[in-house]
Amino acid sequence: MTGRTGPTASSATTAPSALPDERAVAAGLVTSFTGLYGRAPEGVWAAPGRVNLIGEYTDFNDGFVMPLALPHAALAAVARRTDGELRLHSTDVPGGVVSLRVDELAPHSGHGWAAYPAGVVWALREAGHPVTGADIQLTSTVPVGAGLSSSAALEVVTALALNDLFGLGLDAPGLAVLGQRAENAFVGVPCGVMDQMASACCTDGHALYLDTRDLTQRQVPFDLAAHGLQLLVVDTRVKHALGDGAYAERRAGCEAGARALGIPILRDLPYEGLDAALRELEAAGVDESVVRYVRHVVSDNHRVEQIIALLDGGDIRAAGPVLDDGHRSLRDDLRVSCPELDLVAGAAKAAGALGARMTGGGFGGSAIVLVEREAAGPVADAVTGAFLSAGHAAPGIFPAVPSAGARRLEPAEPAA
Repeated sequence: MTGRTGPTASSATTAPSALPDERAVAAGLVTSFTGLYGRAPEGVWAAPGRVNLIGEYTDFNDGFVMPLALPHAALAAVARRTDGELRLHSTDVPGGVVSLRVDELAPHSGHGWAAYPAGVVWALREAGHPVTGADIQLTSTVPVGAGLSSSAALEVVTALALNDLFGLGLDAPGLAVLGQRAENAFVGVPCGVMDQMASACCTDGHALYLDTRDLTQRQVPFDLAAHGLQLLVVDTRVKHALGDGAYAERRAGCEAGARALGIPILRDLPYEGLDAALRELEAAGVDESVVRYVRHVVSDNHRVEQIIALLDGGDIRAAGPVLDDGHRSLRDDLRVSCPELDLVAGAAKAAGALGARMTGGGFGGSAIVLVEREAAGPVADAVTGAFLSAGHAAPGIFPAVPSAGARRLEPAEPAA
């Protein structure tokens, strides 16, 4: 069962039934590719969505983030072409094959969902890589619009498949950077690199501590089961669209704050100097929204460091209050929450959760809830009950299981 339709609240405690069957999905993709294009694919690749444990809106400020990959992934069946034609199809989107010429790809030229894989082909060719065309069939179990990086998964799976098939020799961080360029320059969303790095580089059973300035990373053990814990993802089913200007406005505000402080970027403001910096901005008459954005980014960088220290010390439960602090900052300083996300956080805490916060770009999407394993069902039921009482549709709830990053799948037999 995928997060797109969502398990029932009580299924949150039974992780296997709540997670997609990747082998079955891959087999079905091989069958549909062959029927669509009249030949078998050369392989099937997968790249996961991600949920971010802590560190939000920090990546485009050269800051720290800590995502983990989900078992929900974008899958691509791909075969090379040598005639310059790029054919794209998604099993998840109504409509036929999108046919493009690789030498005619241009930024901001539309194409809807197909702009994400097409943008990767454009970015690869712009970087000098000889991609001469492809037939690509895509499917995804990552909930769209849930703040779980469904677009980054599409970009990374496309980049990995073409890297393998054309022998380009790019490493996982290199694929992530190309995916980010596709989204920034081709699609037109000014995202940082966290989502693509998480999809490309995460490993089973770990959270990824990433310094987005130099892309150094560390895999931090995050074995929730060993500690008797679960991390629930709650998809509010409120869709967001980061291309609508709100994300860009906050990025511009962060850049304005750095300029007003005379520093290159907010990463360069240490947490210990935050209070003095905020007083300086207020005295200079800087817009109050910029002051709030600065406070959020610098404090969220600090929260990443706090979580790292707690995980390294084996005290995962103590991360709960840090998640709560992060939600308050996103709600009050960055102002990217929404009533449904706030309802998740409040209802979960009232039902005994250790901590909760919205995750991702906000304005809808998902929240994460850290719970004792035995409390997962009751907390999920409480959140669902709160949604229904408020007149909302029931949210989708599933456990976040730290999973592997992008990879080529073992050959799958076509579905019968």
